[in-house]
Amino acid sequence: MSWIVRGILIAAGFIVSWFVAKDTQLFSILQMVVSLLFLAIVVVVLAFWPERWANVLNRGQKPR
Repeated sequence: MSWIVRGILIAAGFIVSWFVAKDTQLFSILQMVVSLLFLAIVVVVLAFWPERWANVLNRGQKPR
């Protein structure tokens, strides 16, 4: 679990560093905001995953 969180925070830090210097006090706050947006996007994609995409991905599995 910590690897997933670390990866999200690294990606968020990379994006935030484009707009804000790492020395500012806002950096950690904006990093948290961007990482929460990433997490929300992942949850939305998983929640609204189209059934036809799941069928395409499951073609290789044999039915029971």
